[in-house]
Amino acid sequence: MRKFIVLILLSIVLVACSKDADSKPIEEPEEEVEVGNTEPEEVEEPEEVFANVYPLTGIGTNESVDYRIVGVMVNNHSSARPQTGLSEADVVFEILAEGMITRFLALYHSQQPEVVGPVRSAREYYFDLANRYGALYIYHGAAGFVNDMLDNRGIDHIDGAIYDNDGKLFKRESFRVAPHNSYLLFENVYDVATNIGYDVTAEHEPMPFLTEEEVKGIPGVAANHVEIVYSNNPMEIVEFAYEATTEKYTRYNDREKTVELSTSEPVEVDNIFIVETYHEIIDDVGRRAIDFYASGDALLIQKGKVQQLKWENRDGKIVPVKDGEVVGFVPGKTWINVVPTSPGLGNSVTITGE
Repeated sequence: MRKFIVLILLSIVLVACSKDADSKPIEEPEEEVEVGNTEPEEVEEPEEVFANVYPLTGIGTNESVDYRIVGVMVNNHSSARPQTGLSEADVVFEILAEGMITRFLALYHSQQPEVVGPVRSAREYYFDLANRYGALYIYHGAAGFVNDMLDNRGIDHIDGAIYDNDGKLFKRESFRVAPHNSYLLFENVYDVATNIGYDVTAEHEPMPFLTEEEVKGIPGVAANHVEIVYSNNPMEIVEFAYEATTEKYTRYNDREKTVELSTSEPVEVDNIFIVETYHEIIDDVGRRAIDFYASGDALLIQKGKVQQLKWENRDGKIVPVKDGEVVGFVPGKTWINVVPTSPGLGNSVTITGE
């Protein structure tokens, strides 16, 4: 009897052990994880959306952009350097005036400096260009027939000779002598224009600009140094040096860096557009006629590279063209250097990758 009880107890113990064994979870083998080889996923920052775009720079803004572009004739005689306000111009046309000295048409919109100058006299091809960009044209003095052309063509213009040293729109500085000492007081431009009866608001069609992706893929060969020889005697040599850290070009004139008079801030640009076109001397004074209505050879220099293109007049604006298609500018500031067909791009322009 006692033997039977012992067998029953053993059976109970074995059954219990068997149940315990069955109730234990089956442990899965741990997965091997490689440490140090995983890279975090890149999270793309959403592109900021702006309400407007500055028409001459292609840079987005939430500010209003419906005010007139202002075009100012800026002196480039050696006695006028360094100038004031050039670093804040959105677009600058550099073109020969009389002799072999260049003069600037500086177009202002996204930035408006307190002072611009020295301001010089008008010429037909400058005011024609300003008009194409919808700009108020500001100059100081002109021959009578030039003022007549401005009036007869209905071009909105302000002559500094009328406001000479009035302290509101123009001021003569004592540290320079005439005609290299007339400066525009920019903040009063729109008030004076309104009093004359000119519109000071406008809808501007933006210049062609590249997207961020297109900027990354700009074609061309290396262009780290650009030299444009307008004249060796007298010296009128323009240079642009590429700064890889800023991805901009710094301008030089006659081997000296182009800077702001009061701050020594350098003039830096994102696009250099060199345009070759026909020049003709039309009178004994040496005034010129320059053809901006045809087309011709051009060089477009951006982000350390140069492309050989054509230029065309599209809706009045001078734009780079390749195979019939307009080529965009890099968003930012643009300097347009105009050179005569003789000696032409091949002899007046040198570009190196060094």
